[in-house]
Amino acid sequence: MLNSGETAAEPARNGAGRTPAEVLMGLVWGSTASAAVTAAAALGVADHLAGSPLSGAEVADRAGTDPDATRRLLRALAALGLVTEESPDRFALTEVGALLRSDVPGSYRAAAKVFGDETLWQGSRGMVHSVRTGEPALPHFLGAGLFDHLRRDAGAYAEFNDAMGQASRTVVPALVGHVDFTPFRTVVDIGGGDGTLLAGVLRAHPDVRGVVFDTAEGVAAAAATLGAAGVAERAEIRTGDFFAGVPAAGDLYVLKNILHDWETPDCARILTRCREAIAPQGRLMIVAQVLPDVAAPGQWVPSHLNDLTMLVNLGGRERTGAEYGALLEASGFALTGIDEVPGSGGFSVVHAVPGPSPAVR
Repeated sequence: MLNSGETAAEPARNGAGRTPAEVLMGLVWGSTASAAVTAAAALGVADHLAGSPLSGAEVADRAGTDPDATRRLLRALAALGLVTEESPDRFALTEVGALLRSDVPGSYRAAAKVFGDETLWQGSRGMVHSVRTGEPALPHFLGAGLFDHLRRDAGAYAEFNDAMGQASRTVVPALVGHVDFTPFRTVVDIGGGDGTLLAGVLRAHPDVRGVVFDTAEGVAAAAATLGAAGVAERAEIRTGDFFAGVPAAGDLYVLKNILHDWETPDCARILTRCREAIAPQGRLMIVAQVLPDVAAPGQWVPSHLNDLTMLVNLGGRERTGAEYGALLEASGFALTGIDEVPGSGGFSVVHAVPGPSPAVR
């Protein structure tokens, strides 16, 4: 039955003014939007536009690209809000697009390049395989797991670590503002990569010392990060394998975006090593995107999509609070609470304390 003013030719529209078909096709075309952002990052478009508005041909001349294709990319970026077309074929950066510059504090250029490049996109292409089998797809394309693949190319691993550090830039200030680190003498950041998180904690708390622990490749840039933050004298860089053991006697152990890389048995091994090393009155803090118990339209979208990213690329997963509770209990910890970190982009802190020692893993 038609409402007043409707005609049979007019499709039903949702609350956002789009038809169901428009909503669906917008999702389908999302991969093209991501590819456009990644291309802009890889080609240095934001750096070229940093000084003043340019034409498509001028950007192409600086980037070494085809003028017509560059103009079309810029117009798509304008539609996405990364540039504005101030007049026909005259483009300028927006505040969002400026985050793709390589020469500004808070740059996300490496993150945009790495998360959208062909290496990780191969995993997404294999999502049907992953859903059918429950196995990661990316190793089938690379011939190795992601981290083994990165170890073959020092430059690629360095850019991957840079991207991980950039992805932490929103989370770390919010986390430091949300959590009181002053009761802790020594903070041990497990899988801490380039030290971005530890640097933020130590900079905000001058009486705290810390350890960043990761593989040799993972911590390659940590000294520079800690030095730039002015906290190197209170920080120690340790290398090793967190499946075999972690630095002992810390009173706070932090794992940010580590456990989601792994399936439950491997996570239990990592947590068991932490349980063996932690001081008796120590604390464990897992910083992660905790999934809700029930999924709802428009809610926690990045967390659910990241859960699929972990599936296809690494065989890992994001988890609900109940799943973290069970994992912690099996690893010798007791869950004491979970709280969302405001302004962190959907991250929460899972708090735990040592419980009964687990069986040896």
